[in-house]
Amino acid sequence: MVLVDVREDIAAGREPFARIMAVVKDLGADEDLELVVPFEPVPLYEAMGARGYTHEGAADEDGTWRVTFRRQA
Repeated sequence: MVLVDVREDIAAGREPFARIMAVVKDLGADEDLELVVPFEPVPLYEAMGARGYTHEGAADEDGTWRVTFRRQA
């Protein structure tokens, strides 16, 4: 599992999409991505789905989202 926390990027006004995609590009065939964001990353679901990933996520009590992306079998 590779963890990417983009909360600081977003708080600083930086778009994290390129950073996330760079990590996805380097994922091993058996590695999943866990993304930590301050909101539900709905637009990313479609982008990752187009790359062959499913997603599963939920919000913590403080509103932080943790979403796991896995390659489809």
